[in-house]
Amino acid sequence: MKFEKFHLDEDLLRNLTNLGFFRTTDIQFKAIPSILKGEDVLAIAQTGTGKTAAFAIPIIENIHSRKKSKRNEGIRCLVMVPTRELAQQIGEVFNGLCRNMRVKSFALYGGVEQEKQIRKLEDGIDILITTPGRMFDLIAQGFVDVSHIETFVLDEADQMLDLGFINDIESIKRKLVRGHQTLFFSATINPKIKKMAYDQVRSSAIRIQISPDDPVSKNITHSVMFVEMDDKRYFLKEYLSQNPDGKFVVFVRTRVRAERVAKALDKMDVKTLTLHGEKEQADRTEVMKAFRSGECKVLIATDISARGIDIPDVTHVINYDLPEKDENYVHRIGRTGRGFNKGIAVSFCASEELPLLATIEELLGKQIEKVKVSKKSYEMIVQPPMHDLDFQALIEAEEAQTKKFKRKKK
Repeated sequence: MKFEKFHLDEDLLRNLTNLGFFRTTDIQFKAIPSILKGEDVLAIAQTGTGKTAAFAIPIIENIHSRKKSKRNEGIRCLVMVPTRELAQQIGEVFNGLCRNMRVKSFALYGGVEQEKQIRKLEDGIDILITTPGRMFDLIAQGFVDVSHIETFVLDEADQMLDLGFINDIESIKRKLVRGHQTLFFSATINPKIKKMAYDQVRSSAIRIQISPDDPVSKNITHSVMFVEMDDKRYFLKEYLSQNPDGKFVVFVRTRVRAERVAKALDKMDVKTLTLHGEKEQADRTEVMKAFRSGECKVLIATDISARGIDIPDVTHVINYDLPEKDENYVHRIGRTGRGFNKGIAVSFCASEELPLLATIEELLGKQIEKVKVSKKSYEMIVQPPMHDLDFQALIEAEEAQTKKFKRKKK
């Protein structure tokens, strides 16, 4: 469906066209009408399906249509997100959609100086996209007033609730305009988190779930290969070499691991960038800028980058380490195959990671395709000392682990 069918403002339609938005995705088609009407929405949709635009478009339309001029009337919408990178990204989407309209948006996050942020807030904004830490800090200092907010958005809602922000969320909601609109968006949600989310919306809330049977986008081809832990760096180098035109996000479990893998690849003359929570915000911003621009095509990251980050033209995701939380598998591989693009995801699974693989397959409700590596190929890729990999034994062990988890579930 075309966006014109929603009878949006001409400037907003022009901005959508300039940004390459021509037709609605499923989540946009289902969510936009309800949000325009002021209804509460709890939406679950796969990564890369356009969730940000699904709430940004109607929010901007509603605020623009109510304002008589660009004069500030207080913050009208609050969008809370779990990470700084996501706040930056969503802020860019809002800024692009707000161009030449009577609506001002601003992304607020920690790790940078407050002075410029405070001046921006004092100039007046309509939409605040923010991480909790910096927002609560500036509320306490009196620079953020939430008393005029009519729409509250929680993006990556399951992670926000799982991180223990429920008390903060309830505290904020008590300060908002009575009868305010609440929008929860996420790619995955478990029963416990779903109950918590339902408690925060009106009983009449619209519940939208796209492709509930498979949380992984159909645009993504994903598989797993069995590689022992100490051999992974060789397989990574080989995989990168075989796909010279690719743009890669390589996920590892810890920041120490990220730096070690980057150092190992550097010794093999492969240029990489690293992204993790221990980096200063200025460095993280520069890393994302270099990766987005294509200056470097291999980003080694921890799960800080798995949630919601939309990096253009990522062709491959590699799970160098399997994630400890099964739902993070879905979020990780969702960095590719976004929108209408196709993507490839490959996971390296060592013997000790078989239980993690089993929980991921339990979440997906099916087994992930296995890519067999012949002994000869393994010998060619791995330099001495080589691990003697019994592929069939690993297959059998993985199947046994999956059956074990299925029995537990029963």
